[in-house]
Amino acid sequence: MTTLSKYIFWCGSGLLLALTGCKKYLQVPLPVNSIAAQSAFGTDAASASSMNGIYAALLSDGIFDGNGSVGYLTGVYGDELTSYSIVPSFQALYTDQVSSTQGGVTTTWSMLYQQLYAINQAIQYIPQSSGLQYRNQWMGEAYFMRALCYFYLTNLYGDVPLVVTTDYLANNALARAPQASVYAQVVSDLQMAQGLLTDAYHDDAGNATSDRGRPNRMAATALLSRVYLYTAQWASAETQADSVLADAADYLLEPPADVFLVSSKEIIWGLEPIQTISNPYINWDVLYYTLTPGTDPLASSAGVSMSDSLVNAFEPNDARFANWVGIDSVPSNNRVYYYAAKYKNYSQTLTAPTESVVMLRLGEEYLIRAEARAEQNNISGAAADLNAIRARAGLAATAAATQPALLAAILHERRVELFLENGHRFLDLRRTGSLDAVMTPTAIAKGGSWSSFMEWWPIPVSDIQNDTHLTQTPGFQ
Repeated sequence: MTTLSKYIFWCGSGLLLALTGCKKYLQVPLPVNSIAAQSAFGTDAASASSMNGIYAALLSDGIFDGNGSVGYLTGVYGDELTSYSIVPSFQALYTDQVSSTQGGVTTTWSMLYQQLYAINQAIQYIPQSSGLQYRNQWMGEAYFMRALCYFYLTNLYGDVPLVVTTDYLANNALARAPQASVYAQVVSDLQMAQGLLTDAYHDDAGNATSDRGRPNRMAATALLSRVYLYTAQWASAETQADSVLADAADYLLEPPADVFLVSSKEIIWGLEPIQTISNPYINWDVLYYTLTPGTDPLASSAGVSMSDSLVNAFEPNDARFANWVGIDSVPSNNRVYYYAAKYKNYSQTLTAPTESVVMLRLGEEYLIRAEARAEQNNISGAAADLNAIRARAGLAATAAATQPALLAAILHERRVELFLENGHRFLDLRRTGSLDAVMTPTAIAKGGSWSSFMEWWPIPVSDIQNDTHLTQTPGFQ
């Protein structure tokens, strides 16, 4: 079976498998596996529970948290992390020699399609369920999540199959769709989500809440602004970012020390850490980025440190460096290593987590609007948005005064503001046409080599072998 058809078969016989217990939006028990698919969306509680399984999988499957996450994988593959791992798969990732038979980059493909099937079930069956009081909320979440999954699929693998139904026969015959078609689907889904969701946040009982663990209309708007930026629709990107930035009552830039706290008003949408059976809330990013003081990285759980180029990208007295970067001095080899410390708390035996795994936040919106304005030659407006981020970091206003200089300054600011968050750096390099220039010398310094086709990742070789309609990513076998 291909990955796509395998998930269709598995999910058809048993709807969802996922963890439970993630604070408010993961407190409703999941439907048992023997329940028919439509019954899994028969009530508000069941619909919320089914969506909870998707949110839990984003963390428990490591798509956005830990050493299998998009941020970690692209950080090792790109220029953000130095890896000391002797594990062959991580060595291959670090030297940019990945293949279609190894885990990591191919696992991300499989996991995202697994969630897409569950999402498509929600989109199919929720409208068929009578008596749902919060139908629009659950449907809006489903459309938003489908857009999010496809955003990452097309930005990691290029052209990808568009699976938008639960028809396994049709899905098993799909070929790759052009990236333009994938983006069109993403935009359509986000516009649907905007129309269904409200500005308020809701818990899994449908009640308004201050908890930002479920997407709202502004989350859809923020992601849509990113999509328009990536597709060079500058005016639309600015308009969508405007909508979020205008809501000063609900969203504001927090001091660096407070950005990733669950109480942060900078968060537009954030996944709260998984609660394990033994009760603590686990943030896997902390485990896989944090270095043990006085210990060589190879002897810690992390096995990585921030790359020299990333460390050197920070200007003196940048408050983000002081708050988001940890320092490990190792007497045995007289070296100093730097590590990502945006998240501080790994295991918390508390009634609720203190930090959120941030997916969308206001800092990105300022930088999206800055870039969109610069591309439209609004120099003063672009500088104002860039300076809002710099002022929060305790830095002086930018000296950039021309369009090329501003665009370069914004890309640099994105690097130090969004480092190791969900793959921003690697995707920024590709979309701005800078990837080959950066990665050619970077790959050599890491002990590998770089070719242009490596901008996209390979898909599982088993899928190619079992589906004649599916082709491998160009350059891979």
